[in-house]
Amino acid sequence: MSTVGKNPAVTDLQPNLVAVATAHGVATEYWDWRGEYVEVAAETIVAVLSAMGIDASSEAAAEAALVRVDAERWRRMLPACLVRRVDDPAPTTFWVHVPHGDPVQVHLELEDGGVRHDLRQLDSWVDPAQIDDALVGEATFALPADLPLGWHRIHARSPARSDSTTLVVVPRRVEPPAALIDRQIWGLMTQLYQVRTEASWGFGDFAALGELIAWSAEELHAGFVLVNPLHAGAPIPPIEPSPYLPMTRRFVSPLYLSIEEVPELADAPPAVRERIAELGARLQVRGGPNDLIDRGAVWTAKREAAELLHRVPLRPDRQAAFEAYRARDGVGLLDFATWSALVEVYGANWLAWPEELRNPATEAVAERRAELADRVDFHAWLQWQLDEQLARVAATARAAGMPIGVIGDLAVGVHPTGADSWALQDVLAIGASVGAPPDAFNQYGQDWSQPPWKPRQLAEFGYAPYRDLLRAALRHGGGLRVDHVLGLFRLWWVPSGGKPIDGTYVRYDHEALVGILALEAQRAGAVVIGEDLGTVEPWVRDYLAERGMFGTSILWFERDEQGPLLPEQWRRMCLGTVTTHDLPPTRGYLTGEHVSLRHRLGLLKVPVDQEWAALTTELAQWRAMLDELGIERGGAVGDVGATEATVVALHRFLAQAPCLLRGVSLADAAGDRRSHNQPGTYREYPNWELPLLDAEGRPIFLSDLRDSPRVAELAAVFRAAAQA
Repeated sequence: MSTVGKNPAVTDLQPNLVAVATAHGVATEYWDWRGEYVEVAAETIVAVLSAMGIDASSEAAAEAALVRVDAERWRRMLPACLVRRVDDPAPTTFWVHVPHGDPVQVHLELEDGGVRHDLRQLDSWVDPAQIDDALVGEATFALPADLPLGWHRIHARSPARSDSTTLVVVPRRVEPPAALIDRQIWGLMTQLYQVRTEASWGFGDFAALGELIAWSAEELHAGFVLVNPLHAGAPIPPIEPSPYLPMTRRFVSPLYLSIEEVPELADAPPAVRERIAELGARLQVRGGPNDLIDRGAVWTAKREAAELLHRVPLRPDRQAAFEAYRARDGVGLLDFATWSALVEVYGANWLAWPEELRNPATEAVAERRAELADRVDFHAWLQWQLDEQLARVAATARAAGMPIGVIGDLAVGVHPTGADSWALQDVLAIGASVGAPPDAFNQYGQDWSQPPWKPRQLAEFGYAPYRDLLRAALRHGGGLRVDHVLGLFRLWWVPSGGKPIDGTYVRYDHEALVGILALEAQRAGAVVIGEDLGTVEPWVRDYLAERGMFGTSILWFERDEQGPLLPEQWRRMCLGTVTTHDLPPTRGYLTGEHVSLRHRLGLLKVPVDQEWAALTTELAQWRAMLDELGIERGGAVGDVGATEATVVALHRFLAQAPCLLRGVSLADAAGDRRSHNQPGTYREYPNWELPLLDAEGRPIFLSDLRDSPRVAELAAVFRAAAQA
């Protein structure tokens, strides 16, 4: 559907279609990963605009859409939202529209309740516009230069109308924690569901996370633990295994709840405690190497246990804490708990619910919420318990002396039929999904099945939905990894029913999105790590670094035409790692697990022999690099000893890089070699369902890792680097 290699100056697209696409940030052309020019097909542009609610199906429709863009601006009294940097020397101006000739008064209400009247009207003439049979005039105002950080409101009033809009004052950059100013910090990266203790119910939980943090901080001197997204899935089986395709990004999966740490367990009757012990015992088994993580079985057991505990009356202090939590999370929590209760009745796809229940604001939803009050309360209670347990995990990290603590992970988006797409459907494009164009590693492109933000509507809501999910993600963490951070600049939209290659980019107001992320991270005292891999415009990485945000550097991708980059060529403002969750652990990469797997699944566009040859060349270059740097890699090429020694050697290489943050995959520390996720697949491979194995292929618990010489050896690499 795209035209590749044409002269960029020549286009077959109709002018009005190009103009309306440009007005809405939809790319009509781009350069692909091979450096080739691509003109986007008209069908793609029309479909993407349609997902935004814009009809451009003909030249006349596109022309009408263009007229509406200008008219809608004049119909607004104030801009949808303003975002400015604190202490910006350049004046921030904004327009106010009133009936031509009418006076207007403007003032600013600060977040703390203060009021500013020193907004200056500029002597700037703009010709009035004829809108809806009336002349509309435009006045221009300038904001004061000394505004504090925060979420403020601009109010305007004329004799005929009044309006208000959001003003967000954001920091120039996120200042790193003091611990990062003069030293580098290393930590573990893990899929939390794999971190099981003997007490875990077949699934890593917050009790296990607390143990991992305390042990890695006190014995390994780790400064953080980075976990996968903890976002909630559906409250009924089958439960989507991918943590990157959640039903909501604002609330936490109850699969991570440690039943034994729910305070009400102590007040439960003996029969309830006995039943809960029985439920847990069924799942507290090590299992075999081919056993998958059964989220359905785990949730069935935990749901029954949680329901039993939910019936235990709360003590007065606990009831007050629950009510305070519900007040804090307000409408967002109410919507999520309502959606969860409705799912139990009507199924997980809200698009198939009765028509009157497909919008949370309807009277029918309010009536069903009242009828399902106990289930709504249960799901809110679950989130309260999870919030308390996460708070205790954060306290454990502080008590253990971790300079950062837990680094959470923010998925790119949400499931198209989930809680957020139901509650936030006004700002999500249900007729499209987020993905990625073809690149060297995913040669057919990717479709992540997630509805993207609609840029204009997000601004219309004053970016409140985006702010709220950031606050939830940052509430108890010392850092936040933003998956596919390029989505704050542009996203690859795939029209419904299309293939990933049939998509195009849509641009976002990155100054607003990055600025709000900086504001909320600074207020939380958290570091921000952007996953900036893939097709990245060069200026984006510089911009993120300027805003105090870390990038991501994966050893296998840090190379140029000549081969691997030297350690000193790596970035300082980044999280450096050897591998990532979308690649096999290092042992698997060294033995070509990713080549064999993609060949078996039919994901290669080039002959498999060519892929093996490329890997052989790549690994030979790495061996030469290690030898050049004098890093011992031991063993004969191809034997097990060489693989084990090379894993350590590559981490020694990483320890020489200037990255302020260095991450070690727990799978590498354990000795696992299997890919935990293969991009471009859905059910063809058990993505996100594999237990953690050791080098001998045996499922392991956290206690096994404590005694593992492999873990101790990798930790010693970074302790030695810190002391050098």
